[in-house]
Amino acid sequence: MLTRMLKAKLHTATVTHAELHYDGSCAIDAHLLQAAGMREFESIDIYNITNGTRLSTYIIQADPGSGIISMNGAAARHAQVGDRLIIATYAQLTEAELKTHRPQLIYLDQKNTITRTNQSIPPQAA
Repeated sequence: MLTRMLKAKLHTATVTHAELHYDGSCAIDAHLLQAAGMREFESIDIYNITNGTRLSTYIIQADPGSGIISMNGAAARHAQVGDRLIIATYAQLTEAELKTHRPQLIYLDQKNTITRTNQSIPPQAA
């Protein structure tokens, strides 16, 4: 049996562009992709913290160091420049893989600069 688990996330990414008439779906700075272990054309889920919308799409690579998070095509209807997002990828893991799997968690500031990384989330306090 396979279990779908969080592979990586970019937490509080800021939308820098929304291009309705552009091929591709979500362009992400190549340095951020590398830090998170994400790949161009990989399936992603996007959770818009600002307006509550959720969508599934795929990654296209933006210039390294650009800080770009661009919602393109139909995805541009779900976010505006300045919106904060969680961008997540998932993996199907075997029972054996589950024992050692740790997601890559990348936390970003408003300029899409990495502020910290982690591989776990502390328990939520009561």
